[in-house]
Amino acid sequence: MTPLRPDRREFLRFGGSSLLGLGAGTSLVGQALARPRLPIIGGPGWMRAKSVILIFLQGGPSHLDLWDPKDDVPEDVRSNFKTIESVVPQMQVTELLPELAKVTDKLTFIRSMSYTPVGLFNHTAAHYQMLTGYTADKVSPSGQLEPPTPKDFPNLGSHIARLRPPEVPMLPFVMLPRPLQESNVIGKAGTAGFLGRAFDPYILYPPGDDFDNTKMDRVKVADLGLRDELSVDRMKRRVRLRGLVDEEMPEVTRAVESFDLDAYEDQALDLILSGRAKKAFAIEEETS
Repeated sequence: MTPLRPDRREFLRFGGSSLLGLGAGTSLVGQALARPRLPIIGGPGWMRAKSVILIFLQGGPSHLDLWDPKDDVPEDVRSNFKTIESVVPQMQVTELLPELAKVTDKLTFIRSMSYTPVGLFNHTAAHYQMLTGYTADKVSPSGQLEPPTPKDFPNLGSHIARLRPPEVPMLPFVMLPRPLQESNVIGKAGTAGFLGRAFDPYILYPPGDDFDNTKMDRVKVADLGLRDELSVDRMKRRVRLRGLVDEEMPEVTRAVESFDLDAYEDQALDLILSGRAKKAFAIEEETS
């Protein structure tokens, strides 16, 4: 018998504003799970996804010029581009998205998104709310984005890294090709905040400005593998040597015991020796 589950829309609705349905939202999700409903029949790949790629555009074209043309509004707030029909009736896009119009039956547009900073309507506050689930005034008296602090709410990727860690040595959360930035505030909403540095993203920021279309060709993942002159055996000998040194400093070991550093060091070593982390960026090996 096909298991009964809430669909994604209902899960989000019952999850409340807290990310991933934590806190009070959890009981509501439980109620949704218990309520009888029709079985969900998914297409190919249903419930098999193991990774998520979030493309967060910090700027770029207005929604009016892409998937929300608004033909029935005054000219000064209407898109300058023509509206075209998609494969889904009444799910229109502008003429700039002819290919997307062919696959709108495979996606959902959220045209009612908004944010609620205290007396402010700006990109900075919206960044924070969209990526953490909380308004900027929760950590900033001004409501504007201020530099990252350990009191920040975590980025959604940090939640996933904590709640669903990889089953094999792998980087759980990677951020590229540039930091989240608004004016001179860099990195806000892009850290693990109060969850701790262990759940911060691994960052890959290649050199080059935002208008450089070749900057991704300069992404360097050398730190995720052994240097050519360093063999696996030599690396293991270094690890054993470090262990001998640690044994001679028990006071230091006890002082940092609560941070569980050994576990993080073991994970880092596994990532390097297994080669999985470096291979994850070998785009040329991906199937089309």
